[in-house]
Amino acid sequence: MTDSGTTSAAYDAATATLTVDGRLPLSSAAVAAVNAACDAAEDGRTAAHLTLRLSGAPAASPVEEVTLSLVSKWERALRRLERLPVATFATAEGPCGGLALDLLLCADRRIADGAVSLVMPVRNGATWPGMTLYRLGRSHAGAAAVRRAVLFGTAIGAQEAVALQLVDVLADDVEAILAATVATTPSVRGSELAIRRQLLFDASTTSFEEALGAHLAACDRALLQAAASEAAA
Repeated sequence: MTDSGTTSAAYDAATATLTVDGRLPLSSAAVAAVNAACDAAEDGRTAAHLTLRLSGAPAASPVEEVTLSLVSKWERALRRLERLPVATFATAEGPCGGLALDLLLCADRRIADGAVSLVMPVRNGATWPGMTLYRLGRSHAGAAAVRRAVLFGTAIGAQEAVALQLVDVLADDVEAILAATVATTPSVRGSELAIRRQLLFDASTTSFEEALGAHLAACDRALLQAAASEAAA
């Protein structure tokens, strides 16, 4: 994961689409592309959703060239994307690994073709120990397919990915299903979406007693907004 002459990620502001080639290594340009997508979504300059087009898996993870600073910037960009005030829709085609897999696991809705496989990069006999391991293990640590992927780099096939809910749906026509999914998903954006996503994330690591305060605060916010809407009407 290092800078490359060919960028592994590009953001198209006109269509609010982030395209990522997982075959290519991490670069500062890839970090900038994700941050550009986040900037536009946070500023309200795009549609009420962000599309991630993902494909490709690296032959190996070039860990000897990695810089910790670049990895840290990438992980912060991914965390930012996970907290966006817009919905994120991902499509994945064929092998999906490296940067592409990182982004797939951050998306709200995930659509893939029948040839998809989720691939952990392996180098010198070990998988890359980035936050993808955390995202896979957060809800699926006990699943045999996830253990094999994390420990040995065994690819997770299409049917396994659906069974584990790492992919929402398999489609022969990914673009048609993406369009239908976007059209039928309520157009929710802003802090309310981000708050509910964060409450969901916290559920797997927070006790009921610890979570209660955050949920009550969110409920109070919703009640105040409803009262304000009724008063305005």
